[in-house]
Amino acid sequence: MVGSEAVGSDLLADDQIKLLRRALAEWGGPAHCSDQLAVGMGFADKRDMLDQCRRLRLALTDDLPLAQVDWARALLAAEIVFVSDLMGSGGEWSTTTGLSDESTIRTLRSIQRKLGRTIRPYYGKTPGE
Repeated sequence: MVGSEAVGSDLLADDQIKLLRRALAEWGGPAHCSDQLAVGMGFADKRDMLDQCRRLRLALTDDLPLAQVDWARALLAAEIVFVSDLMGSGGEWSTTTGLSDESTIRTLRSIQRKLGRTIRPYYGKTPGE
């Protein structure tokens, strides 16, 4: 149901939460996002994305409840920052995070499976639409 909230520990394992937190932190560091991409990920603009990524990281750290739209934004932001060389960390991911591409993709796939039901309303949509 759109609007329901869940804490990370109810949905994901510690290593999965750690990956999401690290991926969200990349947006405030080596990754560079345009306003257009930020809007496509469900944020108002680049500034809002950076602010929301900080908020999401803190909520994941403190195991606070997140709305479905926040889970969708966090996952999409993590997917893009990991893969995109144009705007995300891309080829520098392992250097900037200390996480190998192989372990990251395995963990990311497991997060996608676990969050499937939670983010279902946003498949094929911009989170927040």
